[in-house]
Amino acid sequence: MRISVIGGSTVTDEAAETAETLGRALAERGHTVVCGGLGGVMEAVCRGASQADGHTIGILPTERRADANEYVDTAIATGMGNARNVLVVMNGDAVVAVDGGTGTLSELGHALDFGKPVAGLETHEVDGVEGIDHVETPAEAVDSVERRV
Repeated sequence: MRISVIGGSTVTDEAAETAETLGRALAERGHTVVCGGLGGVMEAVCRGASQADGHTIGILPTERRADANEYVDTAIATGMGNARNVLVVMNGDAVVAVDGGTGTLSELGHALDFGKPVAGLETHEVDGVEGIDHVETPAEAVDSVERRV
């Protein structure tokens, strides 16, 4: 499967470690990582996937594939800015959110609108919004999306 991983471009060391562990777990289970291709959670999840010989796809907001972090195997330049968030979500069979700000919040909304299974690690919890399986560990996140696809 392709799993879209969304999260902040600026993160704490703890969130980066969580994302890296998630990337390794996804790759070890044979999944391709789709992300926004830049820094923060995106770079950390790609680094983890790369450590486990996984494949990573970065859907960039810019017009230059060279803007992708060094762990992106397939860079897709869009020139769309944050409008590319829809493409990040649509190109995964499921979504895992790690931390994140308003961009991540928009991606969560798109994922739920498109009926994608969503797991969240230390991410947004919005009253009245259902469909995000808030979990404690990267392994639980992978289990969550695998059983719901």
